[in-house]
Amino acid sequence: MEAAEKLIAQHGAHHVTLKDIVIEAGQKNPSALQYHFQNLKGLLDAIHTRRRKQVQTKRAEMIAELERSKRMVKLRDLCELMILPSFLLARSDTKYRNYVMAFSFEIVTSRYSALDAANKIGGGGESGAQLGTLLREALPHLGDKTYAARMDLAIRTCSAAMGSHFQQKSPMSGPKAEFFLTSVLDALEGMLSAPVSKQTKTASKQL
Repeated sequence: MEAAEKLIAQHGAHHVTLKDIVIEAGQKNPSALQYHFQNLKGLLDAIHTRRRKQVQTKRAEMIAELERSKRMVKLRDLCELMILPSFLLARSDTKYRNYVMAFSFEIVTSRYSALDAANKIGGGGESGAQLGTLLREALPHLGDKTYAARMDLAIRTCSAAMGSHFQQKSPMSGPKAEFFLTSVLDALEGMLSAPVSKQTKTASKQL
């Protein structure tokens, strides 16, 4: 699975074959991948399941810590819950970083809901549902259609930013990493909290 993440991060999913993955993994038996995963789709599903559990567990830990603090939850806290789980996992595990680089742009370029794509790659689960409830409560100024549109844009923006940043040299250490993280949080908070214009209200009624 880690060999697949590495190759897809480097070349893209459409340019990686089962043979490439077997060779990268150092497997002498070329049928080992088919035995364990049947095909490339089975392998990718297993990768997503593994990484999704990591993200959901990390987010659940952060939510529990926030609840224990008993302080008022701000929108900034919720924005952190959206991106910090993946950021912290990538900081502690370079192989997880490969995963983000390999699949983040699936979210960015999804033809359908970015939220659905994000749930497949790292969102969802009980902690994801908790975060969704908290976000909706924190943004009462957004109608349902506008809320869905803002969340879609926010998820695509964060995914693009993370995927691009992780490709840079030494992306997870020093002031560079901190500046990136705080800048993304600023942008995310501003995007979600911005007032709804008259033009958007008019347009939403026509949907």
